[in-house]
Amino acid sequence: MSSLQPSDTDHSAVEEDGSLRVLPLDDDEAGRLINCLTSDIARSTLAALQRESATASELADAAGTSLQNVRHHLDSLRDAGLVRVVGTKYSVKGREMTVYGTTEGSLVVCVGEDSERLRAFE
Repeated sequence: MSSLQPSDTDHSAVEEDGSLRVLPLDDDEAGRLINCLTSDIARSTLAALQRESATASELADAAGTSLQNVRHHLDSLRDAGLVRVVGTKYSVKGREMTVYGTTEGSLVVCVGEDSERLRAFE
């Protein structure tokens, strides 16, 4: 896991090495993140991907839900920057399937004024 180090860069953006993102609670990106994690299926999908990369159909089977439902949540998780495409593989029928995994680094959503929020990272 990445360590927290002080930086003179803009903390609301992804660090160049992908190690840490710090978002204020009222930021649009933080809103997308929080909204996409309100669903139990989205959270279980993200947790499964933290353990190992998987296809949408594998995630649907593991969560006991439809492929369409998992794909919807994967799209939301990708939009929030939590999930990315890590490769492809082929089914037994020869169909190409997208393999998903989590993004690199850590994410912190902070509450409070900018000076208070960033003080924890100095």
